[in-house]
Amino acid sequence: MIPRIVIEPVRKRCARFAAPAGGARINWGRGCAMTLLMIAPMIASSDVQASSVEVPSGLPVTLHEVLIDEQPGEVWLRFRFVVPDLAGQDGVDAEQAAGDMDHLCDTVALPYMQQFDLSPAQIVISLSDRVVEFGTTEPDATQVFELYAPGDGACVWEGL
Repeated sequence: MIPRIVIEPVRKRCARFAAPAGGARINWGRGCAMTLLMIAPMIASSDVQASSVEVPSGLPVTLHEVLIDEQPGEVWLRFRFVVPDLAGQDGVDAEQAAGDMDHLCDTVALPYMQQFDLSPAQIVISLSDRVVEFGTTEPDATQVFELYAPGDGACVWEGL
C-alpha cells in the first residue's frame, strides 16, 4: 500500500491531537507549502509497501500510512502502525510499547526520511489495535503515541 499524503497542521507544538476539532482535512489544510507540492508526487509514486515490521516485543506490527503535516515553517511526519494484539491478552505494557515505538522511529522513520530527503521537526509514532481513519475517533480502539525529534542519526524522545 502506498502511504496516503494528508497535509494537516497540529494545533500547537507538542500537542497530542492528531487532528483539529471536527476532524482532519483531506484537502489542502492550513499551512500548505510549495515544498509539499514537490514531495507529494515523489512519495505517491514510490514503491513503499505496507509490510510487517519486527519490534522488540515480538508483536506483529504493520505500517498503515505515513502522513505529512505542515505547520507554518515546520513539518511533522506521522507514522501510523497497526498492532492487532496491542490491547489483547498478549498485548504489551507501557514500557514495551515505548521500546517498540523507539525501535520503529529508528528503523522505519529515519530511513524513510533519508529515502525521500525529508527534514521534519518532529516525528510522531502511533500504534493502534485497528485501522482508524486519521482525524476520527473510535472509542473502542486502543492507540498510543510518542513524539520524537530527529537528531544525529537517531530519534530523540520528546516527553510530553
